[in-house]
Amino acid sequence: MSESTSNLFTYLGKPVKDEYGHIIGTMASFLVTPGGRINGVFIEHGDGRIKQYSSDQIKTENNEVVLFSPLKMQANNFCNQIPLLWRKTQALRDLNEKKKIPEDMYGDLYSSFEGALNQLKAEAEGTIGDVEKEIESCTLLVRELNSALINLEIEREIGQVNEESYQTAIDMVKEGLKRINAEKNDFTALKNKLTNMLLGETQEEPAEATIESAAEEQEETVLEPISESLDTSLPEPPESPEPTGESPVVVYVKNADQPSP
Repeated sequence: MSESTSNLFTYLGKPVKDEYGHIIGTMASFLVTPGGRINGVFIEHGDGRIKQYSSDQIKTENNEVVLFSPLKMQANNFCNQIPLLWRKTQALRDLNEKKKIPEDMYGDLYSSFEGALNQLKAEAEGTIGDVEKEIESCTLLVRELNSALINLEIEREIGQVNEESYQTAIDMVKEGLKRINAEKNDFTALKNKLTNMLLGETQEEPAEATIESAAEEQEETVLEPISESLDTSLPEPPESPEPTGESPVVVYVKNADQPSP
């Protein structure tokens, strides 16, 4: 359950996780207004770099600090704002038809609503493009991690990697695949949600169900480690046909261009 960020001071020096439960850094410091409001946070990552993030990206859940993707938050905001503005625009039309709005005010109000809606739709379309880039990036990373699995199998098979190191590496890569597939599924669900919203369709299926369905489809992209030894034997050559006991028939073709002797 998400909590207010007002108690973030108590998490100074504590681990910060991403949306999938992985530790990504440590809470280092804050940006605080003179009135005491936290405007941003500083997180130290594993490589020693300290980066600043908006406080809107930070939530506390179950006594843990969680950093959310700004792109996902932006997409979800569009999914909330655009339908709301559509409803307000429709309500304005209905009120005008019922003669509850002065005629000289309706035109200005409608233009402002329509302008704001068009701007939000244009920004949402740009966000869809950004989401598609993230999906492509995830797809490429999945292929690379699957390649890493195959290479581990090969090196283990020829004795370059011992069993303990192999198992540690396999678990690490498989965990990475699980994480990147989950991220790809989230972005795919967001893209579909935004696209359907811009088309004026109501998404009846909740995002969580969509993500679970996409996760089931993506499971086949993870290559399982090979449990049996690789078969390195060469195929047997094809067998020669058995002799039939009959003499072969030889056919002589006469050259029509040369005279008979």
